[in-house]
Amino acid sequence: MKQPKLLLNRIVLIFTLFFTILEIKAQTREIFTLQKDWKFTKGNPENASETNYDASSWQEVTIPHDWAISEPFIIDGDGDTGKLPWKAEGWYRKQLEIPSSYKNKRIILIFDGVMAFPKVYINGKLAGVWDYGYNSFQLDITDFVNFGGENTLAVYADTREHDSRWYPGGGIYRKVQLLVVNPIHVTVWGSYITTPIVKPNYADVRISTVVQNQSGNSEAIKVEQVILNSKGDQVARASISGTILFGTTKDFEVTAQITNPIRWDIENPMLYKAVTTIYKNDEAIDTYSTLFGVRTIRFTTDDGFYLNDKRVQLKGVNLHSDFGPLGVAFNERAMERQLEIMKSMGANAIRNSHNVAAPEVLDLCDKMGILVFNEAFDKYDAKIDISSTTDFEDFAHRNIRNFVVRDRNHPSVFIWSVGNEIGDVQMNLNNGFKKLHTMVNYVNKYDPTRSITLVNDKMESASLRHFDYYDVHSWNYTRRYRLARQLEPNKSVIISESASTVSTRGFYEFPLPKENEDFTKSLQVSSYDLNAPDWAEIADDDFMWQQEESYVAGEFVWTGFDYLGEPTPYGNQAVEKMGMTDKDASRSSYFGIVDLVGIPKDRYYLYKSYWKPEENTIHILPHWNWEGREGEKTPVFVYTNGDCAELFINGKTQGKQCKKPSSKISTERFRLMWNEVVYEPGEVRVIAYKEGKRIGEEILKTAGKPYRIKLTPDRTILKGTGNDLSYVLVEAFDKEGNLCPLADNKIEITIEGEGNIAGVGNGNPQSFEPFKSNTVNLFYGKAMVIVSADLKEEKTKITASAGGLLKDSVVIKIE
Repeated sequence: MKQPKLLLNRIVLIFTLFFTILEIKAQTREIFTLQKDWKFTKGNPENASETNYDASSWQEVTIPHDWAISEPFIIDGDGDTGKLPWKAEGWYRKQLEIPSSYKNKRIILIFDGVMAFPKVYINGKLAGVWDYGYNSFQLDITDFVNFGGENTLAVYADTREHDSRWYPGGGIYRKVQLLVVNPIHVTVWGSYITTPIVKPNYADVRISTVVQNQSGNSEAIKVEQVILNSKGDQVARASISGTILFGTTKDFEVTAQITNPIRWDIENPMLYKAVTTIYKNDEAIDTYSTLFGVRTIRFTTDDGFYLNDKRVQLKGVNLHSDFGPLGVAFNERAMERQLEIMKSMGANAIRNSHNVAAPEVLDLCDKMGILVFNEAFDKYDAKIDISSTTDFEDFAHRNIRNFVVRDRNHPSVFIWSVGNEIGDVQMNLNNGFKKLHTMVNYVNKYDPTRSITLVNDKMESASLRHFDYYDVHSWNYTRRYRLARQLEPNKSVIISESASTVSTRGFYEFPLPKENEDFTKSLQVSSYDLNAPDWAEIADDDFMWQQEESYVAGEFVWTGFDYLGEPTPYGNQAVEKMGMTDKDASRSSYFGIVDLVGIPKDRYYLYKSYWKPEENTIHILPHWNWEGREGEKTPVFVYTNGDCAELFINGKTQGKQCKKPSSKISTERFRLMWNEVVYEPGEVRVIAYKEGKRIGEEILKTAGKPYRIKLTPDRTILKGTGNDLSYVLVEAFDKEGNLCPLADNKIEITIEGEGNIAGVGNGNPQSFEPFKSNTVNLFYGKAMVIVSADLKEEKTKITASAGGLLKDSVVIKIE
């Protein structure tokens, strides 16, 4: 059979993901990822959708693509959306050759996300439109296709009417796939798998599959379900036969039983696979695979959340959808790395704030054992592409359907959220409760097995009892859940946004702040982790509240990573009040536990010391290079899973400090603090103890002048897929091997071989240097170079150099 030209990454939808492939003789469905050979232009040229339009001068891009991330910053632009030119129109074009052998097939395009208001054309004709830029959608383009010849796919996107509180990017920023199926087939996201009965010795698995008949004839078919374990062994089988009328869809439901099921858990994320095969006259005409997990979830009135009948405290983080220097263009490795870093800190859950996530995010969380607070929307306005002419009922139905039906088989998803901090909904203005009821009803229509919530921030709104419409109290910051819990004590509580502590990696100021919101004109925030906006709190407060209130199921920290936009406390309006101008506003957030490129801040170790007590953590702050502060008080903090520690400066004890677990001052419970230390250059040493036993020590020394560069890649072997990544940490060290915490050298990056620089960064919210560059400045001694693999199997050599410093090189293999 002739293969489509220019379609890369061909895979059969019976993808493996830890599993062996079930042998089926007939070719039943094919799926192609449309990654390469796209043309793009900003603007709206006339006739850009037409087949004969000349796009030869347009930019060649790969999909996913963010049309603004590589462009220059607008220095006096809006810091809340990253000071990048994301508001625009744009066109994408791609040539597809659809072979004549597909003439009796159905051709479907699946878009994971287009920002925003996409219009899709095939051969100059409008095939379909969508609105919500964060949601997935599909189009059957069969009737527009020229079989046996070339076809022009053109996609228009327009972000001018999109509103955002952070950087949203623009364009086709998630993958696009072309699905080829027989006229009788399982619909996109067509199987729904639940486990209504789970016992130690068996589990009932209910599988409902939607089959569509576009053949022109009513047909008798059999739908067979085969369940495989992680080794590819068959563990259950069931089938059902029936007639499906032409031009209709029909649900075919069976229940199969697994003996001695292995449950999906955060410690053992076991996945099963259901292979659905449709037979007509004993011939397989479609095969579709669905991963799922066997597990039980429930919220309790007074004891939080239970997974598999075991209480699990939710140690969660909020994650926005951008990847710093890569923008919002989805990259699976970039996402996997974010999750790895959060897990290494002890996190067991994420909230996809505040929009539908890429489908790969759920796949990764299933695989890695991470729970997902799955959120569909921010506000019900232009932030989710609702306009004055939008039919709210239709919008809600379409978008909730795609959101829930796409994600409902993921065992990682433990709760649905229909929105975040929606003022008019909370206060029942503009038919707010009616809108809430509509959203909740549609979630229940497509998945009645999970709890639903609305995320709130207006404490007084609880008196109106909007919580009667949903299942779990979800509130942001400063124990605002108090009134809701008082009025309805039978529902559990989630702190859906906690802390909002702000800090700059590597930066410290004196004296320490007396109040959380004591910010200076430095345009950076001290990393003593004592600062937060006036509407928020520091991390220790949330730890303490959860210790004292067992009905709180857990927290989701704002945020795990810094992100583009929302640069509190140095947004445009804030700096103007300080007497500065728009040019001084920052372009990225300070909220992250790690910085924009994934380098941990001090706060990472505070969370790890509490969330992961089984692993020894001993972390000292600040750095010990304070020329000019000799003789001045320079507080030293230690974050450790130990309960006590002794501090030494140049061998002299500064005393032993112990945590105070019953203190009403939260920092005394979770930190060890020596506030009277007098600075003298040399060595800081701390010895930590737990239950009276020494668990380790940490040493920090005053560094000399930068002497050499060190490169540390997170991975040295990449897949030659064109989108695999290695994050290469760049650091400066002195002659003695000490990190230079103040180094700001400009680093030149050269690459030999088949790799490319996908992006650079250093975590500085005040940096307006381009993300796509062969140079990067160290920021407090560190920076990051992101290297992407090409499609060839070769080695690539990365070298970093700077004037007066010894250079360093690393080799990355592409295979």
